[in-house]
Amino acid sequence: MKPKTATATARRRVIVPALILVLAGGALQAAADANASCPYFAIQVVDRQTGRGVPLVELKTTNNIRHYTDSNGIVAFCEPGLMDREVFFFVHSHGYTFPKDGFGSQGTRLKTTPGATATIQVDRVNIAERLYRVTGQGIYRDSVLTGRAVPLKNPVLNGQVMGQDSVFTCLYRGRIFWMWGDTGRPSYPLGNFAMSGAVSDLSERGGLDPAVGVDLSYFVDESGFSRKMAPFKEPGLVWLDGLLTVPDPQGNERMVAKFARLSGLDKVLERGLMVYNDDTDTFEPLVRPGLEFLPYRNTGHAFPVSVQRQPYYYFTSPSPMAARLRVRARWDDVIDANRYEVLTALPPAPSRATSDERRISAARWVKFGEVLARRGSSKADVIEALEAEARDVRVYDIESGKAVTPHNGTVYYNAHRKRWIGIFVQHFGGPSVLGEVWYAEADTPVGPWAYARRIVTHDKYSFYNPKHHPLFDQDSGRTIYFEGTYSFTFSGSEEAATPRYDYNQIMHRLNLDDPRLTLPVPVYHVQGNTYRLGRDGVAASTPKELGMAPTAHHPQAAIETATPGVAWVAFLAVEPDRASSGLIPIYATSGSSVRLTAERPVELAAPLFFAMPPTETADANPCVVDLYEWRNTESEQVLYDTDPQLNRQGWKRADKPLCRVWKTPPGPLLIDPQAGPRDGN
Repeated sequence: MKPKTATATARRRVIVPALILVLAGGALQAAADANASCPYFAIQVVDRQTGRGVPLVELKTTNNIRHYTDSNGIVAFCEPGLMDREVFFFVHSHGYTFPKDGFGSQGTRLKTTPGATATIQVDRVNIAERLYRVTGQGIYRDSVLTGRAVPLKNPVLNGQVMGQDSVFTCLYRGRIFWMWGDTGRPSYPLGNFAMSGAVSDLSERGGLDPAVGVDLSYFVDESGFSRKMAPFKEPGLVWLDGLLTVPDPQGNERMVAKFARLSGLDKVLERGLMVYNDDTDTFEPLVRPGLEFLPYRNTGHAFPVSVQRQPYYYFTSPSPMAARLRVRARWDDVIDANRYEVLTALPPAPSRATSDERRISAARWVKFGEVLARRGSSKADVIEALEAEARDVRVYDIESGKAVTPHNGTVYYNAHRKRWIGIFVQHFGGPSVLGEVWYAEADTPVGPWAYARRIVTHDKYSFYNPKHHPLFDQDSGRTIYFEGTYSFTFSGSEEAATPRYDYNQIMHRLNLDDPRLTLPVPVYHVQGNTYRLGRDGVAASTPKELGMAPTAHHPQAAIETATPGVAWVAFLAVEPDRASSGLIPIYATSGSSVRLTAERPVELAAPLFFAMPPTETADANPCVVDLYEWRNTESEQVLYDTDPQLNRQGWKRADKPLCRVWKTPPGPLLIDPQAGPRDGN
């Protein structure tokens, strides 16, 4: 027998793997041919309430293969070895739930037949409905793979955008102008750090219905990537905010934004204003004063307000629940920091104050230039004092009574509610540090904000800088739309980042007639010992200078107001048209002293408000309290208060409470009765 040679052995080592590859290749080709017409098994996850597809639902196999539904709620499943057989999928999504089986597993078993479709129904816990992703790659990836219709012109990649941070919008020359912060690209980890931009058409001018999507036309560079919209010759990151439009001295509509140029995330190099150049489709520096500019370093979102028939812009600075910055909508005012006005109670420096000024303790609108002159200190010191004054802003959870610290968000007037509504994210919330979104209402653009309802929750994932789009409001404001930045940053971990969705914008829809959005409104104690509800209380007296009305017997309920007749927010209750079962009507009688009663005084009397019936059991919510009547033993005048232990000389408290209401939160509340809605964005 001839011995085996190294060459022969090597040849066999080559032939055998090659044969295996040929056989495997044949099997793969056969499988591919068999499924060539439609290789994917389509799974659609829908909202049980609406039947609409739900984006961002995780479907996970028992060996941890994860898929996420696209903006149609579709997953295109094609996994060799797992096709045409029963496969169990765990179902999970932020703010949605799926029933558990007998073993506690939250999921379902499906037959993964190529070309077939299965439907999974989930139940929405969120009050707001998640609709679609606005930015990033693969918005309708799975729909395209399975041959479904999609609404976007660029459903899988637009402007080569992989991810975008924090949106700002502005109605400019008849179109919606969109801007985002840092933007990722496909070709390298570093992208555009000088703002990205796009435009879209209003639905009434040929754009998509916001319930369907937003067709963005990006401003791109020569490579097709979303280009820098706020370029500087100097290096650094550039962030814009506070977008607004105003006529220039020649009467041309101009778009202006506040900018900050940074060397990193924590070091600002300069702040100022930029103006949009329609010829270059970029923002250019307009005002470059140096490190400090406006009274608040972050202006947030600008929103239109009418003040005594004069157009203004208010800003969500330093918080959407404490809008203390405004400017008249005129070119000369917008470009001059000294003409911006702050709502402040800061006194003048002692050496500069008159005796009357030393007694001023209430917030009032003051031009920034006047504040600087009266304080007599550096601009940086005044800015620090203003920010410190507005620190610790809070509203309260209507369900638990716990304090909620607002982070960022928006405020706009809503025609349906006839009130100002705020959409904001909670700072240091739970289960997400920066992913809990809340809804609140107020009688004026600055407040008083008191109670809020959570409308979106996330499971250890951020959803920050939410932006309500009033240009998308439908049915006279009954339906509103808002979006925010979905990111693991601050609340999760990079290992758990959701593919395609992370660091992108997701749109939601909210029906303001949802009974869960019913919030109590202020009941004002106004001049003449009268009680007025909500907007009627604001309109009940004559505006004067901004100041705090007398509150000697109830200082903790004081409101800072331009109306001396509004003494305080006595308590909060439910409007008659928002009343639900379990509440009782409370009426106001006329006479020398107005009395509140649970008994209808005359047959056709309308309730002033609705409240909870009295009970001997204390409510678990510490903000729900008994309302007592107090009677003056000499004058027979009556007052109503939620503190049963107040020591009022000459006043006697009723033995039993009239009803249960929501107490006025501690601390001063802001109100701006001279401000009203105006058309704009």
